[in-house]
Amino acid sequence: MEKIRSLAQTGFDELFAAFREAFKDYDIQLHKHELEIMLSRRGFVPELSFGAFYNEKLVSFTLNGIGTFNGICTAYDTGTGTVEAFRGKGLASHIFQHSIPELKNAGIRQYLLEVLQHNTKAVSVYQKMGFKVNREFNYFVEKAENIRPRPAGLPDGYQLRPVGLELKEQMSALHDFVPSWQNSFESVARRMNDFVIRGVFAENTLIGYCIFEPDSGDITQLAVAQAHRNRGIAGCLIREAISINKHPNLKLINTDVSQEDVTRWAASIGLTLRGQQFEMSREI
Repeated sequence: MEKIRSLAQTGFDELFAAFREAFKDYDIQLHKHELEIMLSRRGFVPELSFGAFYNEKLVSFTLNGIGTFNGICTAYDTGTGTVEAFRGKGLASHIFQHSIPELKNAGIRQYLLEVLQHNTKAVSVYQKMGFKVNREFNYFVEKAENIRPRPAGLPDGYQLRPVGLELKEQMSALHDFVPSWQNSFESVARRMNDFVIRGVFAENTLIGYCIFEPDSGDITQLAVAQAHRNRGIAGCLIREAISINKHPNLKLINTDVSQEDVTRWAASIGLTLRGQQFEMSREI
């Protein structure tokens, strides 16, 4: 009989072994250090994450990040998985039901997750748990060598500079949509040393910026003021990202499907649309 409990006493090696086994049939495999970085960036809290154990072996789990989203104290499903031999028993649902009173007692008021749209089985399970779709996201991945930002340089009067999160209010004012959990300022701040931020200025006013993670090739945030678009600002920022990129690919994850200009721009520089996700949430 499986027993459900918090992951507070579960070591990272055991957690990684279960994660690797649960996702062994996925196209993208995370190494141990990559999982560690992902969990840190997304705010993983072992005490408020839960798993099912069989003979003291972790066989199913939900890894929760804890933070604030849209001003609400939120738990974010960083990863839910079940090892193959224990699938079909409803363990993920049992873990979720077990977690709700624990999260509520901890002051959490919302549960947030993202799920691939083609994973219809998972989408159906989440809907039965009371989750509703908030937004649809695109994700783009392409080899860095295939990206074609243009034109070659910034127009006269613009300057490219390093910046930091002390300008996040000015950055927020440039957004067309609220960044997803993993791309939020809060997530970036958790791993600030992993990121490079570049801003483009016109007469000392920030009019565009990019937050980039060179080790993963992840374009975490990218925005340009509406009045300054179609002048090569985004192309300049992407060229800067490529120049410091350490990964074979460039990734733009969780752009809002409703922002058609973003989708067209990504295609224009050679970023390939690889799929779509639902952002889903429910009250706790």
